[in-house]
Amino acid sequence: MSLTRTRRRGRTAAALLALMGLALLLSAPPSTASAGAAGQRSGTAGQRSGTAGQRSGTAGQRSSQPAHDPAMDQLSWLIGASARAPLSAAEIEQHVARQFLTAVGGPASVNQLLAELGTLTLQQVQFSEPDLVHAIVASSKVGTLEIELQTDTSGLIMIVLPLGVSQVAAPRSWHELDMRLRALAPEVSFAAMTMGPERGCRLVHGVSAATARPLGSAFKLYVLGALGHTIARHKASWNTGLAVHEQWKSLPSGVLQNLPAGTGLTLRQYADYMISLSDNTAADHLIHFLGRDAVQAQLFRFRNRSAERDIPFLTTRELFALRSADYPVLADGYLAGSRAQRTAELAALDRIPLSRLSGWTRPEMINQIEWFASPEDICRAYAGLWRENAKPGMSGIGGALSINDGGIGLDRARYPLVWFKGGSEPGVLTLNYLARASDGQITVSSVMLASPGSAFNEAAIAEEALALARGGILLASR
Repeated sequence: MSLTRTRRRGRTAAALLALMGLALLLSAPPSTASAGAAGQRSGTAGQRSGTAGQRSGTAGQRSSQPAHDPAMDQLSWLIGASARAPLSAAEIEQHVARQFLTAVGGPASVNQLLAELGTLTLQQVQFSEPDLVHAIVASSKVGTLEIELQTDTSGLIMIVLPLGVSQVAAPRSWHELDMRLRALAPEVSFAAMTMGPERGCRLVHGVSAATARPLGSAFKLYVLGALGHTIARHKASWNTGLAVHEQWKSLPSGVLQNLPAGTGLTLRQYADYMISLSDNTAADHLIHFLGRDAVQAQLFRFRNRSAERDIPFLTTRELFALRSADYPVLADGYLAGSRAQRTAELAALDRIPLSRLSGWTRPEMINQIEWFASPEDICRAYAGLWRENAKPGMSGIGGALSINDGGIGLDRARYPLVWFKGGSEPGVLTLNYLARASDGQITVSSVMLASPGSAFNEAAIAEEALALARGGILLASR
């Protein structure tokens, strides 16, 4: 079971949920071996000239970029190719990074995605840069979609995110937001907060804003923070290599678990996978590389007021083990132990073969075995990441967080920068956004939903949760 599901919105939400595995097939940065030239590439998503957090111009200005930019060229190819699918392997390999194709199962996976989407027709380019384009397209099988397409420095596709176009209006008042929020889940927390000149958080409006909820994959913000802290102190660099370890692989979400052991990636690429695709194997590799203590220290550095509940800080593989291997016996024994005993038990959890692990369909101890933070904690984490990202050489943080905007549906002329990290599992859904407006105001909106007794129908509530998150930004920006 995925620890996060994002990009689900619009009247086609149910169809997109069914397509989720396919919709992510093109959603990962290439490794250093991509297309035979990536080993010499000068950058990845986080290294773009004028990083996501520093790009000049508005969305309206971006849309005037010339159509011969690599990203626009690849979008044109994708739209044309959708009418000719299935495509030859040779054609696909000319447009999509080779390493990524290996991870997802080859060109057949691309053809499967194209078959599910049907013929695409371009309706509107929302904005474009040489390596990034957002456009609205019509799909003959799914309906109206937003396409986010990104290319690497060799001009190969490294990200394509097909997103439904939201039909749910954002709330027009805080009272309306509160009423709609409480109707979604038995346990809810929400905060809309602004970040001031010193990048501290000021609460504009909240519902149980200081109450911690299970995070799902949003815990990866703390792993990213720990990575940034390590790099800023010159103990590693974004280009430091880290091979894929068989014993560090986890279950999806993500694709890195499909790569052969020994495949080389950089820390920047692990970060991009972890955040944009919520790759669980990427997160676990970074936790092992940094050390569990380093990630736990980041909880306190970012002033997570529920930090004690997050120690020992689990890898995703360890969570899968506790939730699926001899459940609930193993989980009950883990909870009964002291912190020291739980920490000692992790080594045994890590030895459980991946083949014995699986997902689950109902909430399993979501308020006991998880990662925890409140909406206010999330804002403080974003504030810390923002400060770190502003330091020389640290733009990889903002690069990773801005690849996927989580389907928030904001006017990018008004909000040219969006950071996103969400998370979900049965009974858990969190959506966490940072948006910088064109006037410089920074707003954080965090929606946290928990249902210990029964799983959500995510196809029914995800679009509404997105509308509430968007409403938090819009209302706080008035």
